[in-house]
Amino acid sequence: MKPFAIALLILAASPLHAEPPPPPDVPLQNPAQEAKAKALMAELRCLTCQNQTIADSNAAQAQAMRAEVRERIAAGEEPEAVRAFFVERYGDWVSFVPPARQDTALLWAAPLLFLAIGIALVARRFRK
Repeated sequence: MKPFAIALLILAASPLHAEPPPPPDVPLQNPAQEAKAKALMAELRCLTCQNQTIADSNAAQAQAMRAEVRERIAAGEEPEAVRAFFVERYGDWVSFVPPARQDTALLWAAPLLFLAIGIALVARRFRK
């Protein structure tokens, strides 16, 4: 009888630990604000999926982030200020567009560096 009572208590208490449902995706009434919000959502990374934008993700975290973006845009904040809020909260990683700073210079220069190395290797190969 005692194991049955424990199992019943566990089942009864499990909804208490459930995550609350994310806020629904309700587009903004103003089309210009909704366009700004969607453009920003396409540039922010989902923290759960990690390789999707919050616009493409169905994760609860992404839904909450979309709601936050819409709420801030509706309140009159500019997209850059909203992006700055998320970067401050989650770090540079949350943005698919990394900032151009001294500590990210290699990240920005790497494609050009690899292109130059590739061109040099191809040129060297054809000279022989």
